[in-house]
Amino acid sequence: MSKLPQISGERVIRALKKAHFIVLVQRGSHVNMRHADDLSRRCTVVIHGSRPVKPGTLHAILKGAKITLEEFIELL
Repeated sequence: MSKLPQISGERVIRALKKAHFIVLVQRGSHVNMRHADDLSRRCTVVIHGSRPVKPGTLHAILKGAKITLEEFIELL
């Protein structure tokens, strides 16, 4: 298993959009997303400028999106 990459919230959103996720709503620095076909795949991405997303937060995003780390790295 690979280590979690240090990437910004904006890059996480771009990668999830490649996996057919759509932005539902953005409130402040939180962006709620869901998969276009599977409504059970939901996640909230935090955007804090160019600061990287913390490892625990990124793990929670991937868990909610039901994406493995290897699949996510391929989307980057």
